[in-house]
Amino acid sequence: MTTSTDIKPVAIGDQTVGAGAPVYVIGEIGINHNGDIEVAKKLIDVAAVAGANAVKFQKRTPDIATPMAQRDQIRQTPWGEMTYLDYRYRVEFGESEYQKIAQHAADRGLQWFASPWDVPSVEFLENQGVPTHKVASASVTDHELLRALAQTGKPIILSTGMSTIEQIDAAVEILGTDRLVMMHATSTYPLPPEEANLRTIETLTERYQVPVGYSGHERGLQISLAAVALGAVTVERHITLDRTMWGSDQAASLEPSGFTNLVRDIRILESAMGDGVKRVFPGELAPLSRLRRVDA
Repeated sequence: MTTSTDIKPVAIGDQTVGAGAPVYVIGEIGINHNGDIEVAKKLIDVAAVAGANAVKFQKRTPDIATPMAQRDQIRQTPWGEMTYLDYRYRVEFGESEYQKIAQHAADRGLQWFASPWDVPSVEFLENQGVPTHKVASASVTDHELLRALAQTGKPIILSTGMSTIEQIDAAVEILGTDRLVMMHATSTYPLPPEEANLRTIETLTERYQVPVGYSGHERGLQISLAAVALGAVTVERHITLDRTMWGSDQAASLEPSGFTNLVRDIRILESAMGDGVKRVFPGELAPLSRLRRVDA
């Protein structure tokens, strides 16, 4: 059986993602900024203080990425009643905002990138110089988008929520495996434990021979930590300033203290996993001499 240590790591900028490297922790800001650049900066700060490696956003061209059936639906928002399409424009950042995001992330020692939801957004992000692109679970079957991403030559992080093995196979056929990182995910918000299906991390590793991580939408930390113990080489969690803030992803996000605790516990767990070689450790020598009555 293939283990994660047999699989070639992937370089994302100056970071290495794979077995033997520190877990690559992503703070998923997504649209939890609610279209406010100052909130986005504060969320970048949250990720930096916690010790994450990167922050991720979402980039859409609303006229393309908004499903036709939803465009004219009326939505109640903090800015009043508006159509879903108008709401999408309201929370979307443009070039000037992303230049500020890029600078702030760099100042805090973080990488930043995004999930493009349409082909023009790929070009937009390429112009911003991102080190990688993330395929959202909802985009696994968007082969036009996947082809545009493959043509960038950048490493790709592929999330696999709401997707069958056959759909993932088709996506991998387009993206290739040379620079691919896969994320096990279940796209239920918030995620109940019985739908986490963490053993899929091993399934994806064995089938695709690429580094596999975990993108979580659960409440709490336990499932994400278990994913690391099962071999996840990257962990992504949504972050928020306050779970009671308005927005569809806020309730399934981690607040600053929770995200800080997650990164702390991931680093402890990395150290605790060891190399699997059974030995007597230095800390055992004193108890050994005090407690063992019969030597072998």
